[in-house]
Amino acid sequence: MSAIFGETLTFTQHKGGDVQLVTFGDDKYARYETLDGYTVVYDPEYDGYCYAKPVGEGPRRRFGSTGVRLSDRPPEGLRRHLKEGSEYRRNVVGDRFAKMVPPEKRGGMPSDVGFTFGANRGLLPGDRVSEGNVAGLTILVTFPGTDSDVTPDDVIAMLNSPNYHANGNRGSVNEFFKTMSTGRLDFTNEVVGPYRLPRSKLAYANTEGLLVPDAIQAAVDDGVDFGRFDSQGRGIVDSLNIMYAGRTEYVGDLWPHNWVHRRVVDGTRTELYTVTAMGRNAADLSIGTYCHESGHLLCRWPDLYDYGTIEREGDDFTSAGLGNYCVMAAGDHLGRGRTPSAVCAYLRRLVDWCGEEVDLAAEGDFAVEHGAYDKVYVYDNPQRSNVEYFIVENRSRRGFDSALSASGLAVYHCDINGSNEFQQGTLLKHYQCALVQADGHLDLETNRNQGDGSDLYGPSPGTALSHSSRPASLWWDGSESGLTISEIGEPGPVITFHAGAHDDAAQALITGESSPDAPIPQEDPGGLTDAITLQGAGTVRELKVVIDIEHPHIGDLRVVLLSPTGRRAVLHNRTGGATKNLRLSLDSQPPSLLASLVGTGVAGPWALRITDAAQPAAGTLRHWDLRVRTGS
Repeated sequence: MSAIFGETLTFTQHKGGDVQLVTFGDDKYARYETLDGYTVVYDPEYDGYCYAKPVGEGPRRRFGSTGVRLSDRPPEGLRRHLKEGSEYRRNVVGDRFAKMVPPEKRGGMPSDVGFTFGANRGLLPGDRVSEGNVAGLTILVTFPGTDSDVTPDDVIAMLNSPNYHANGNRGSVNEFFKTMSTGRLDFTNEVVGPYRLPRSKLAYANTEGLLVPDAIQAAVDDGVDFGRFDSQGRGIVDSLNIMYAGRTEYVGDLWPHNWVHRRVVDGTRTELYTVTAMGRNAADLSIGTYCHESGHLLCRWPDLYDYGTIEREGDDFTSAGLGNYCVMAAGDHLGRGRTPSAVCAYLRRLVDWCGEEVDLAAEGDFAVEHGAYDKVYVYDNPQRSNVEYFIVENRSRRGFDSALSASGLAVYHCDINGSNEFQQGTLLKHYQCALVQADGHLDLETNRNQGDGSDLYGPSPGTALSHSSRPASLWWDGSESGLTISEIGEPGPVITFHAGAHDDAAQALITGESSPDAPIPQEDPGGLTDAITLQGAGTVRELKVVIDIEHPHIGDLRVVLLSPTGRRAVLHNRTGGATKNLRLSLDSQPPSLLASLVGTGVAGPWALRITDAAQPAAGTLRHWDLRVRTGS
């Protein structure tokens, strides 16, 4: 499934033409607003979208239609950004979540459990079909008045062809799963149709439960033998996929999703299915969403992103989960869906796609190959064995990872009892799979981005991750794990590193200074950047910075210190008014503006960035120096 948080999308109406709406949600619950913030609903009586109004009070409040079309002024006194009540939303989510799980697997599951919680030891309830030769059935459908120039041969190529690179796709769906599973899963699809369904596209968008039965009936009427798609001999179709004509519509049953629909056809039962769009022409075809939805269907992988303000599992904060570092998070959208990121090692391990496990507790030097998806590097928690653990993986920009935000060594903190709905990072509330972000910014947890260039661990001659680094290698309960990683090599086909105690434990003092006498540009957002490159190993235990800037109004200045790993500390932020000259002497003893840099790697360029917000007061960076005491 695909979640949308605040994107502006185009929606079709029977009357009034297409409209632009800001969209929040996913296939289980979504809310739509006009560009100026008024909540809307589709009103069949008016054949189009109307302004929404609240019906009822409190937690059971829901939306109704005002009967006023979006081409008219909103009703007097109508408030923007309306939301339905929490109880009503949870009930809708619970009802639709039940459709994703086979009925006999639903017992005992809370009604508000989101799809980010793997209830079956990290996986979703239901049988997985993640090995062997699996032949799926893909049904192409069109609608009266909505056709597509996409041909069955176009779809067959996208799903099955070797060396598929049309429109910039990195490979076919078959190649993706064969690569990720190291040949364990050979997933092909037979394509039938396209069939013209009896109702309009809008009818399927706004009336739940019609699309899938009509698509199956069309295939039945065409004589399709459903029994040929039961590779496991269960009497169940392994994979049923419906692709509809036109662009993706993020509404109702047209929202890409993976649910359950049961119908017996000549002794074979349909079960899990997916719905995606085929687009308007072949140039729209991309493998990302199809791979994501098939990951749910075949492997029962949970989503590794956060559903946000819809309020799932008691959490209504939007975070990024695993961001673009997995196809089951936001990685299916990379390269406009044509270069989806790899399946992270955590999920591959859950479905037994890693034939060789390397125990990082056996300290030593390691070399992690990119694309060696059969091998996984694990550091287990002996108190919670195979429940909580760290995984290390090479995620250099190569192959299906070529569009990643960063390139380097990935460290995941995993817990099969977690949920990527929970960004708090506490003992009771934490991700199922969290990327330990090397820069320590927690951008994924705070939803600043879906990933950036300093998330992964790059070259480090000393200790990069330990009990005292920042971020630290602690278990969720705050206790020391014992995992220490050092001597990390360059991103590339192979990344080397050392696990275990490192000889940079002894403290050392490393210093550097610069006297640039450089002018500070005025009203330039880039400002002045000056760097001091430090040589040495280890991480920062103590830090002292001395800065000498001549300037007639220090209230115009912002001064930021950036570490070699990308971690930053704001040292001065436009305070002091008309005071002349900025002379700072700061150390890292708490409370300190430098506290965020303790634990970061020492080696490399340390940059001082100064910006001047006003004219005509020119300033000059005279001198600055660094004193770093290291340790692990």
